[in-house]
Amino acid sequence: MGQVRQPRRIRARDGELGAAVAQAQEGDEAAFTVAYRIVQPGMLGYLRGIVGDDAEDVASDAWLEIARDLGRFKGDGAGFRGWTATIARHRALDHLRRQRVRPQAGGTDQDVLDLAGPHHTHEQALESISTEWALELIRGLPRDQAEAVLLRVVVGLDGPAAARVLGKRSGAVRTAAHRGLKRLARQLGIGNEAEEGVTDGAYRALGKSA
Repeated sequence: MGQVRQPRRIRARDGELGAAVAQAQEGDEAAFTVAYRIVQPGMLGYLRGIVGDDAEDVASDAWLEIARDLGRFKGDGAGFRGWTATIARHRALDHLRRQRVRPQAGGTDQDVLDLAGPHHTHEQALESISTEWALELIRGLPRDQAEAVLLRVVVGLDGPAAARVLGKRSGAVRTAAHRGLKRLARQLGIGNEAEEGVTDGAYRALGKSA
């Protein structure tokens, strides 16, 4: 089974994030702003995949809790992303319960969107995916697959960290992410490639757009 890789663009900022968090815990408001700017895009993408248009409101609630409990956090930049993702997920689930809404159920294997027509290359299809469209595709996945893909690709957590956020075994999250990317690859019109290439192709599309 192909591995779901952590985005380098996110991982590269973990050192900066860890330093900012440490300074913010000492009362540096500017450092907290830096941490916010690093984490917020991934958090917002994750929440859009769960609560849709209400993502910004839920993110605001999450950041209020993060600011309140910042002194309790212990860890590095990667750990902070996992910690904030856990808080964001709890606020999202609270929001869904209040609204009496459940995340969109995944479609069947026949619900395939043929984005890559006969006159389009795979590269053109991947480049055509916008952020909102990518998140809409993810929202169409079964719940476990959607969250696994969002945490791995959009938030940039590694397997163990994503598993901690979801309260599941690392292997289960890895499998869900792989299956989700494979399903997305079919929707992107790249389902005829080798299995590892299929998931890599979906990963690249989401990584570019999310």
